Formats: sequence, structure tokens, C-alpha cells
Amino acid sequence: MIKLYNSLNHPNHWIACVAGTGWVAFPKSENGWNQRHPARGLDPMHLREAPLHLARKTGAPVDAETAELTLA
Repeated sequence: MIKLYNSLNHPNHWIACVAGTGWVAFPKSENGWNQRHPARGLDPMHLREAPLHLARKTGAPVDAETAELTLA
């Protein structure tokens, strides 16, 4: 399972928590998912969960039926 977050400290990036992998950050831009990298030093007080469909334009693999990201 993956959860998507907005970060007050990283307003131009999505933050995702990937089960079994950890935290990743990627730009809120077209094809941003291809530029994902490990996210370290995140402050949970500055994270706000966001609906997964908002990351669709980034190229993140969003399954429309389950509304969950998948790492295919």
C-alpha cells in the first residue's frame, strides 16, 4: 500500500510512503514519478495526506479502480 502526502517543507514535491520500501519524494510535475528519490528527514508535523488521484499527472502508476498507487 502507498499513501500520498503534501509537505509544507517541500511544496513542489509529492511525498509517498511505500510499504516495504519507505518514503520517496517526486516532483509535482509531468513525469515527476520518474525523478523519485528517497525522502529523508521528514517531519510528520508538516505532512498532510492527499488523495492519490492528485498524483496522476506525474506519471505515478495510479490504478483507477482501486485508487491506489502500484509499483508495477
